[in-house]
Amino acid sequence: MALNILFAGRPDRWDEYRPTLSRAFQEAGLDAVIRDDLPPAEVDYIVYAPNGPVQDFTPYTRAKAVLSLWAGVEKVVGNKTLTMPLTRMVDHGLAQGMREWVTGHVLRHHLGMDRDILNREARWEPVVPPLAEERKVTVLGLGALGRICAETLASLGFDVTGWSRAQKQIDGIRCLAGEDGLQEALTGAEIVVLLLPFTSETENVINAQTLDLMAKGAVIINPGRGPLIDDEALLSALDSGQISHATLDVFRVEPLPQDHPYWAHPRVTVTPHIAAETRARTSSEVIAENVRRNEAGEPMLFLVDRDAGY
Repeated sequence: MALNILFAGRPDRWDEYRPTLSRAFQEAGLDAVIRDDLPPAEVDYIVYAPNGPVQDFTPYTRAKAVLSLWAGVEKVVGNKTLTMPLTRMVDHGLAQGMREWVTGHVLRHHLGMDRDILNREARWEPVVPPLAEERKVTVLGLGALGRICAETLASLGFDVTGWSRAQKQIDGIRCLAGEDGLQEALTGAEIVVLLLPFTSETENVINAQTLDLMAKGAVIINPGRGPLIDDEALLSALDSGQISHATLDVFRVEPLPQDHPYWAHPRVTVTPHIAAETRARTSSEVIAENVRRNEAGEPMLFLVDRDAGY
C-alpha cells in the first residue's frame, strides 16, 4: 500500500518540490503518493515548512512524523497540536551553502576587501592583512552547520575556537562549553560567527557584556538566528568602534523593516536571509531517507529534542 505524503511547504514551491520528492522516493524504493492536497486523515507523513499552510496538526491522526524543510524549528517546536515526531533539515545543500557563505564573508573581513572595493578616492594605501593563522575566529554553535564552517576555516589556517552549550570534540578546533567557556571563546576574538539555534538560553548571547570581551574592532557575522543579538547593544558597539563591522543575514523581524537602523549604518552589511537556503533536490533526498528509515524501524535523522528546543 502506497504511503501518503503531504507537501505542506510554501505553496509557490510545490512545483519545484514535486519532481525532486518523486524522484527521491523512487530512488529510496518507496511507493508513495506525494501531493499538496491530501485529506488530513489519510496522511502518513507531512513535509512541512513553518510558512506553509499547516498550523494545526490535530486533524492528521494517521501521521507518523512531521519532516521540516527548515533547519530552525523554533517556530513549530512549541506547537501543542504537534504530538508526533518532528525532524529538522540538515542536508548537503544546506551545509554547503552555509559553508560557502560563512567562508566568503570571513575571508572578506579578514582580508579587508571592502577597503579596496569601496575605494573611490584613488587612495594608494597598501594595508597587508595578517596571515589566517594570526586571526582569531570564534564560531558559536557546533551543530552540523557550525561544525562544517569551523572545520573549513581551520583548514584555511585560521585560529578557530568553537563554543557550544554541550562539550564537543572536533579535531583541529579548540572546543569550549558552558558559561565560562563562552567568555573564554569570545575574549580577544576578532571575527565571531553565530550559528547557534534560537532558544531562551541563547537569546541575546551577543550583548553589551559579551561584545566588550571581543578584540577592539572585531567583526560579527550572523547567519544563524536574529534574536541571538541584542540589536541596541550591537548598534552601540558599532558606533563606539568596539565592533568594526557586522554582516547580518537574519533578523528578529523579516523582511527587515525599511526604517531599521541596520539598513543605513555604514558598518553593517545586510543580506536577505540567503546564507543557507534549503535546496529542493538535496532536501528531498533527506526527507525520503527519513521516511525509509521510519518505515524500516530505524531511527530517523535529525530528530528534534522538544525539551532542548532543537
